[in-house]
Amino acid sequence: MLARFGTFVILAGIACAAVVDKRAAPVDQLVGYATQNGGTTGGAGGTTTTVTTLAALRAAVLSADPKIVKISGIITGDGESVDVGNHTTVVGVGSNSGLTGGGFRVKKATNVIFRNLQLSKSPHPTDLIELQTSTNIWVDHNTFTSDLDHDKDFYDGMLDMNHGTDFVTVSWNVFQQHYKCSLVGGSDNTGSQDSGHLRVTYHHNHFYEINSRTPSIRFGTAHIYNNYYDNVLDSAVDSRDGAQVLVEDNVFLNTVNPIETTLNDGFAVQRDNIYTNSTLDPAMAVGTLTSESYSYTLDSASSVASIVTASAGAGKVTGL
Repeated sequence: MLARFGTFVILAGIACAAVVDKRAAPVDQLVGYATQNGGTTGGAGGTTTTVTTLAALRAAVLSADPKIVKISGIITGDGESVDVGNHTTVVGVGSNSGLTGGGFRVKKATNVIFRNLQLSKSPHPTDLIELQTSTNIWVDHNTFTSDLDHDKDFYDGMLDMNHGTDFVTVSWNVFQQHYKCSLVGGSDNTGSQDSGHLRVTYHHNHFYEINSRTPSIRFGTAHIYNNYYDNVLDSAVDSRDGAQVLVEDNVFLNTVNPIETTLNDGFAVQRDNIYTNSTLDPAMAVGTLTSESYSYTLDSASSVASIVTASAGAGKVTGL
């Protein structure tokens, strides 16, 4: 395992050198872009409310005051978005709590956390989570589920980000059985708004039977490491419109087009990934993003499938 700090890689076995962290990457700790720009704490220090109905959920998450909102059980949505205000933590109780038939929207807000939620089957055009013109968001240990039985446009995105959203970490989630998973940058025409923003970290996520967009990113910057791509049907990482992505120590199993750059003028740096029945495009456009400005612990790709399978998704993190 390597512990990476900014542009340096610390290696064991050299006399007088710093000792390599021998632990696995932490399962319950915020890492990545959401640690920047002042960090992401959600509703820490605020009031705590437990909700069991859609009306109570809408009322509880809307204000800008610090708050922790616990969802107990599965709430059935109405197909519309639940708007979330500043300084909010939304967390599921136990292993089977969350929202179905609707989704969350964070619009022009900051400092929001979603953890330990079961989120499923939000009808088009509502995403399960949409981040719009928002900053400092942590999406962690959730399970996103739909199906592949319907047309690709029957559902919208699982986790979409647009209009200059920035400083986001997506960690330890399960995304399963869906067509259009995670779109970062909603249009080819929003470069003036999105360039210099849309900085996102994806780590230790399990993408299972997803068709595409894991993620698809325009204009922004993505650090994609230690994810398990498991039967991705059309394309996995899609870098577009000048986006820069660093893709390292992931596992691509039975994945069509693991890293796509050539169709839409994006760039990628890839290293130390495992490709099994998955072929990397030799014409991939090599980018300039070779290091990150934050500290992170990098698991070896050889252990990623077992680590992610054991620890990603709702019900896998304690102390909430």
